[in-house]
Amino acid sequence: MGVEGVSLEEAKAGAKRAARAAHPWLVRLGRFGYAAKGVVYVIIGALAAFGATGGAEPKDSRGALTELLRQPFGSVLLSVVAVGLAGYALWRLTMALKDTENKGSDLKGLAVRFGYGCIALVYAGLGYSAVQLVLGNGAGKGSDETSKEWTARFMSLPFGRWLVGLAGLCVIGFGAWQCYKGLSARFRKKLMTAEMHDLTDKLATRAGQVGLTARGVVFGIVGAFLIQAALHARAYEARGLSGALRALEQQSYGPWLLGAVALGLVVYGLYMFVEARYRRMIIS
Repeated sequence: MGVEGVSLEEAKAGAKRAARAAHPWLVRLGRFGYAAKGVVYVIIGALAAFGATGGAEPKDSRGALTELLRQPFGSVLLSVVAVGLAGYALWRLTMALKDTENKGSDLKGLAVRFGYGCIALVYAGLGYSAVQLVLGNGAGKGSDETSKEWTARFMSLPFGRWLVGLAGLCVIGFGAWQCYKGLSARFRKKLMTAEMHDLTDKLATRAGQVGLTARGVVFGIVGAFLIQAALHARAYEARGLSGALRALEQQSYGPWLLGAVALGLVVYGLYMFVEARYRRMIIS
């Protein structure tokens, strides 16, 4: 083998060593990211629960970040959360590129991994909003406004209403999957349950079941509004997270419905702390 071949092999070996060395830090960032996501959902749920009792209106993720900034040492707390959200985005991107969940490279596997990449973009944007808030530049557009804008853009395309309707079905499907995953406790497969005490295992399981189901309900409502917007050709009928929570409040027994889902979102946030500690995170 020539000198060039040796150099190439050495470069490959060096790259592998660097990747292995980075893995522990990447996993730690990912775990920190799950915890930061948990903080955001606890705040969203708490604000929605407060709204159910006649307080402020429900907020989305950016509203939760704004509320966090208003607390004592808010800038410091929000800066920490921003780092965590960036870590979560990086971990989701790693899941997509390195196939850490072993989804494979067939059509279904690539679709799931593409979804991981989209989640990475969403949380990278949320982390950026947190940084902008710390700098005093505002959190950017809320979920309702963003949903309406993107719905209007898609509707302006050929077959745009069909695309919006399809997006609504996909969001409802994701919400249904969240409910199924919660109620069936499939999420336990991704947890290192052998490291848990019996009581911790039981509490984690219940938290996952309640939290994922509540989150699934919210996504289902968001998807239903997208389909409604497509059917009526009115982009302004689309709603995001905060709009979905307000829709619950406007139903019969609305405060009770909103309160139940709000508490479920708080529990989902707490479950994210379980994932931060016990989720199986392996990079091959």
